[in-house]
Amino acid sequence: MILSDADIARRLDAGDLVIEPIDDFDLQIQPASVDLRLGREFLEFQRTNIPCIHPGSEGEVDEYVSETVVEKDKEFILHPGDFVLGTTKERVEIPADLIAHVEGRSSLGRLAIVVHSTAGLCDPGFRGRITLELSNLGNAPVALTPDMRISQLTFTELTTPAERPYGSERGSKYQDQAGPQVSKIEGDSEFGGTQ
Repeated sequence: MILSDADIARRLDAGDLVIEPIDDFDLQIQPASVDLRLGREFLEFQRTNIPCIHPGSEGEVDEYVSETVVEKDKEFILHPGDFVLGTTKERVEIPADLIAHVEGRSSLGRLAIVVHSTAGLCDPGFRGRITLELSNLGNAPVALTPDMRISQLTFTELTTPAERPYGSERGSKYQDQAGPQVSKIEGDSEFGGTQ
């Protein structure tokens, strides 16, 4: 079952679903979703002449990433073909009986802005700010302003709560992230990690 605005409001009031801060409830709570705003932090991938990135190599990605923090009343220009990691302003806590789906807003999609390339799911038990995988598929640069509504979350209720929700007990790599995070795939079991 997908939660409606009334279901979302009820869960927020009960405190088992957390989205904070919501500065304008009437604007951000949509008929079956919650609009999330863009944070100020971005991780930009630098152009490089390396032959490839090896997903299992610890720290390799960090060498090609720089952080940009956009000042108040400024904007981040996303150029055609660019890929950056951004973050939501809001911190979320997803209870064990819900899955949250990260979706783009149609108004930005019509400007060729994509907010996630593959990671559009927040598992039951996830806590933190959501990392956005921002791309410009268009032909013109697009100005992204922190605090603008950038994405939306929809919620699907599970038939039973997850027995092993996302979190530190599972060794989940992105729990409690406070800003955009680069890939931590080197921690996956196929690369010698525990995940």
